[in-house]
Amino acid sequence: MNYAGPAHVPARMGLDLNPFRGLRYDPDRVGSLAAVTSPPYDVVVRPDGLLHLESADPHNIVRLILPQDSTPTARNQQAAETLHRWLSEGVLTTDTEPGLYVYEQRDGDGMLQRGIIGALRLSEPADGVVLPHEDVMPHVIADRAALMRATSANLEPLLLTYRGNGSRVGTAAVIERTAQHPPLLSTTTEDGFSHRLWAVTDPADLAEIQTDLGHHQALIADGHHRWATYLRLRAEHPSPSPWDYGLVLLVDTTRYPLRVRAIHRLLHRLPVADALATLTGSFRIRHLDVPLSEALDALAAAAADGNAFLLAGDGAFHLVDRPSPDLLARTIPGDHPEAWRTLDATVLHATLLEHVWGIPEDSPEHIAYIHDTAATVDKAERDGGTAVLMHPVREDVVRDLARQGVTMPRKSTSFGPKPASGLVLRALAR
Repeated sequence: MNYAGPAHVPARMGLDLNPFRGLRYDPDRVGSLAAVTSPPYDVVVRPDGLLHLESADPHNIVRLILPQDSTPTARNQQAAETLHRWLSEGVLTTDTEPGLYVYEQRDGDGMLQRGIIGALRLSEPADGVVLPHEDVMPHVIADRAALMRATSANLEPLLLTYRGNGSRVGTAAVIERTAQHPPLLSTTTEDGFSHRLWAVTDPADLAEIQTDLGHHQALIADGHHRWATYLRLRAEHPSPSPWDYGLVLLVDTTRYPLRVRAIHRLLHRLPVADALATLTGSFRIRHLDVPLSEALDALAAAAADGNAFLLAGDGAFHLVDRPSPDLLARTIPGDHPEAWRTLDATVLHATLLEHVWGIPEDSPEHIAYIHDTAATVDKAERDGGTAVLMHPVREDVVRDLARQGVTMPRKSTSFGPKPASGLVLRALAR
């Protein structure tokens, strides 16, 4: 969480999104397209979720993005062999011509999101083209890099956002025109989301998109570790090479605002009673004997007035708020912008994890980062640990900090809906 003042943003070319020949499942070779998809790798955190996906179809993409074996080397080799076999057997096929891909997601509540998938030229944060907003964990980057080296593929797209200007030409116009035609594929996954995909191959459409996106910068909404992995692998391959680009989904949040949810923490080795005992006198603590939904409502109300957290794991909920100003002054770095110093994630990591509880934030033995609220609580209750439930940060706060060159604590936000993994992949030359 180092901070060296506002980032210097040099003159930039903007986003450079390029067509590619997508790898896609042959629908005649799999049970169903829905059965071979998966959430992004870091959302599949529960063993039962992994097993459910593996059993849904023998060709589920989770066998590539989360291969299972006794050692990391064996896992990555297994993923590479599986990908090669699926290509040889025609389970995965390569589209005949390069294109960009319009991707649409809908749910039963009226949410509609459309974006464009392509191979984006990689850039460093200092270039001011693609802005990260979260810190990353080195061991996760090493893990993802080893998998990408072994498979020589981008197996799932990152989620990036940009702010369009409402023009009737450019990327948005091409997306809307394309979505009026029959799609390449259409499926509905068990979470109720429908997914449709179209290829954009017309040279005029591709040029219109590239010209438009060349005037924009993007915010990484989901996929910080994979973006950092892209950059590491680019450095390992002499340029020019396919490793100069990475697979992304770009969404114009002026037109299609994303949902922003929190990512919760599970503290494996800290019982709730011990966690609360260390907070007495430094935070206000209220015990809530209510259902999860009502506890989350109480958290939202408290978060509107300042830092607040919901602790669980002992069969009840404990609302923790109103931290001691003296404690915050002692534990939070003063050389960061106020918007960063007052984030719940900052208080959690700098004050609670580091100074009060003494928990290393990058140790899987001590802490897990889980997107699903109920799953976090259930696992804490089963394991005797502490679930720390968070309130989400607004997208405008995230974007403003990113533009200042300020990274938030790792796993601070969960933007969505996230693209389903398995609809289109990108192979790289070996």
